[in-house]
Amino acid sequence: MKLKILGFITFVFLSFYSFTLGRDVFAVSESDCLNKSASDLTTGEMDECLNIVLPRIAAAYAPAQEKNKQDLASLKSQLTSLNNRIVSISNELKAKEKEIRKHEEDLAFAQKILDEKARSQYIDSRLYDPVLSLLSASDASEVFRRIKLREVVADEDRKTIEKYSQDLLSLKEAKANLEKNKISLASLQKQVNEQTKFLQGEVDKVESFLSVLSSKQQEILAAKSGSFIASVGDSDLADDYNASIKGFKEAAPGGSFAVFSFGGYTHRKGMSQYGARGRAENGKNYRDILKTYYGKDLVNKDTGGTISVSGYGNINFEDYYLMGIAEMPSSWNIEALKAQAVAARTYAYRYKVEGKQICTTESCQVFRKSKADNPPDSWRRAVQETRGQVLEDVVTYYSSTTGGYITTLGWDTTDGQGGGNFLDKTYEKLGGSPWVYKAWYKNRSGNACTRGNPWLTNEDLTDIVNAAVVLKAGSDSRVTPITTPCWGGNPYSYDELKGKGGVSSVSSVYVTQGNGITNQVVVNGNIYLSGDEFKQAFNLRAPGYLSIPQSGFAFFNIEKK
Repeated sequence: MKLKILGFITFVFLSFYSFTLGRDVFAVSESDCLNKSASDLTTGEMDECLNIVLPRIAAAYAPAQEKNKQDLASLKSQLTSLNNRIVSISNELKAKEKEIRKHEEDLAFAQKILDEKARSQYIDSRLYDPVLSLLSASDASEVFRRIKLREVVADEDRKTIEKYSQDLLSLKEAKANLEKNKISLASLQKQVNEQTKFLQGEVDKVESFLSVLSSKQQEILAAKSGSFIASVGDSDLADDYNASIKGFKEAAPGGSFAVFSFGGYTHRKGMSQYGARGRAENGKNYRDILKTYYGKDLVNKDTGGTISVSGYGNINFEDYYLMGIAEMPSSWNIEALKAQAVAARTYAYRYKVEGKQICTTESCQVFRKSKADNPPDSWRRAVQETRGQVLEDVVTYYSSTTGGYITTLGWDTTDGQGGGNFLDKTYEKLGGSPWVYKAWYKNRSGNACTRGNPWLTNEDLTDIVNAAVVLKAGSDSRVTPITTPCWGGNPYSYDELKGKGGVSSVSSVYVTQGNGITNQVVVNGNIYLSGDEFKQAFNLRAPGYLSIPQSGFAFFNIEKK
């Protein structure tokens, strides 16, 4: 059997640093476009990279890459053909071996019969007397017929043995030829397989390089639009190992994805409590902290008297109600506690002045009678040392963790700036927030809907992307979590949703960030979703209780392992 081995191009992969194009000299080099941070390029250089340099690099690779892909497909086809032929020959060999065994058995049996006949013939010949035969025969012709018959029988027996022997020899020769063909095909298969592996490696290298080009283009586009791609560095804080970036990197299976939110359940207004802690631990006093978050200076008011509290009636404002505010751990820095005391006093003071009843939950601010009855010394001190101090003309909203950006302040970072490494600069991280960068997979009651982690398979993320594509075309009541034991309903299956359009799998995903919001999610280089569109699909379709918890905005990242 002869097979022609496909000739193919040996693609020499060029490094980022040595790659040059025969072209005019531009203001920015290929190396700058590929290796410099977008923030280090001028607007003109970014335009040149986007519109000229990077496209020309990609175009230079395209013809050889396309040829390599075609040759790779042909090699894979040859491999399939060779594999099928080897399987066929192996089956033929088995059949021949079975046939040879049968012929060997038949030959042995025939030989045995022949041996018996030869033995009998020998005995007959020893006892045979031609003279007696001649005398007993009716005539001479009968004697000659008997002699001729004995000769014919002997000749037929000899021919039978010869035929069995010849058939057996032919079968063994056929088997030997098949074995030679199998060895030849196996050698050819090895060559083609090696060529396929080599060419696959070259194709993968170029695909990886082109992916880098695409990523670089996304980075430059993000920089031009004022957005950025976040880099979380060593921000591994979380109250749940599996929900942390550290747990994801260490424990998630390869190829997994996870959606991490910047911040937790928050309206992102006013003061970040963990941010206040971080500022206090970095030398800021409570006046500085309040001025930063609310933009107001403190004033003194007569805050004596009572306040109407739901479930408790009228109680002393300063000496009992404020002592029972349970919004910040009493173990925190005293300056953070004082900032919290003023924020809580100012928030409740409106209710007191207007004679309105205030609730005792997060809908207003949390009050605990048990704490009011026996306030910790540090909290008692924070309330007493700020007695009568409030902020005027501002509603003192606050929340635990805003994700590093507050609508009334901007970036809550050490330099007041965002950028790719903003998370490491946040005061919330300095304050030790466990929710500054977290993948949320439990509801507020702690139910995880049988899940032990927030990690997503490629199929899971593909399904969420397809849900977003479907929802862009309008609402759809069947875009609900497929985990029906927790949610019920009649959700699409993965295949059903995939059949409505979108992607068959996720090969790449880029997320660009803006000022406290996620600008865009780009999937496979050609599906563009706004942060809000992805968040809507994620919160509707993600399995279990996975969610992006922020209210009214989307600020998240997608990690891949």
